[in-house]
Amino acid sequence: MNQLQKDDFIKIMNFTVNTIIDNESYFCDLDSVAGDGDFGTSLSKGFTEVKNKWEALKTEDIGAFMKSCSMIIMQKCGGASGPIWGKAFLQAGRYAKGKESLDLAETAGFFQSLVDGVQKAGKAKLGDKTLLDSLIPFTESLKESAAKQAGFKEAYKEALNKANEGAESTKKIVASQGRARYLGERSIGAYDAGAKAVVFILSGIYNEFFDQ
Repeated sequence: MNQLQKDDFIKIMNFTVNTIIDNESYFCDLDSVAGDGDFGTSLSKGFTEVKNKWEALKTEDIGAFMKSCSMIIMQKCGGASGPIWGKAFLQAGRYAKGKESLDLAETAGFFQSLVDGVQKAGKAKLGDKTLLDSLIPFTESLKESAAKQAGFKEAYKEALNKANEGAESTKKIVASQGRARYLGERSIGAYDAGAKAVVFILSGIYNEFFDQ
């Protein structure tokens, strides 16, 4: 595989939506250690609405599809998840406007736009014990692989390893964002739910679409 075609991308997104909905309880359990325990419910609420409106989503290009998803997510996801995930999808939609396929370098750019959206919405950075601790290493690894002209499968697997390392590192970080920040030093020992959820979703995508 040298490119992700629009139809491939939409299939991956459909898988992602279902993964989020099906793992609501697991994501809540992750969040309950140091947060409110509602992370999974907040995400599932928004992505269930995306699923319900699937046939009405715009699909003329990847950007239009992401933008139409973002509007639903921002309106329907609860708590901080709505603006953070919604803005990420909106930024990705802007990046992919008019694109009907993504090569590896463009895929890296797509993930960078997700990072940019999260940072605009949440003002977090790498090392703040957030989902960025897995999403940024994943993105940077894709960029490095694209520069070396690696294949999609190889690049994705390496990026996934980096994302997992990042998520694992959150266990050693004092939270500075979200509910967990009120725990201070007591947040050490708990994973960030968002970082672990991102790896869980990305792992599922790899197993379903790339590890063939």
